[in-house]
Amino acid sequence: MQRAQRSIIGLVALALAGTAAWSGGAAIAGEKEAKEELLERGRHLVTVGGCHDCHSPKVMSPNGPVPHPMKILSGHPAEAGTPAVPQGVLAPDRWVAMTTGDMTAWVGPWGISYAANLTPDPATGLGGWTEELFIKTLRTGKHHGTGRQILPPMPWTNYAQMSDGELKAVFAYLRSLPPVKNLVPQPAPPGK
Repeated sequence: MQRAQRSIIGLVALALAGTAAWSGGAAIAGEKEAKEELLERGRHLVTVGGCHDCHSPKVMSPNGPVPHPMKILSGHPAEAGTPAVPQGVLAPDRWVAMTTGDMTAWVGPWGISYAANLTPDPATGLGGWTEELFIKTLRTGKHHGTGRQILPPMPWTNYAQMSDGELKAVFAYLRSLPPVKNLVPQPAPPGK
């Protein structure tokens, strides 16, 4: 009888271990699926939010400029330098803002602004940023959440209206991109 009881107990233990292993595997699969959904949501928000319009350097295609596939969301190319601003063009009765050919640098009454590197490069992009710092930056319109004002044309006031969940999805997606080393110039004040 003891032998039969031990066999039953052994079978029950084996069944429980198998159930635990299966549920652990299911949990891992569920976490992976949730992460993939988060990244897809972030990719969607970045796309419909127009982030590529300014933050991705462009190449010319038969349909006009398109994001450079190797420089997605890497900001104004460092090698492009500072664009020359024609004198007398920017005035309220003429143009109020102008952009470079790939739309990664803008000039207006605020000076010259450059689209930031949003890739996870630790030295030149968002690699050293936390999710909290990213959200604070977009909520306050201040670089690093406390620094200088984020300059036009960055529509941070629109992104500040996103939910925490949406901003977390955007940050997760940006962190999933291949890092691109690209040190974007600092903004230049008006008249420079």
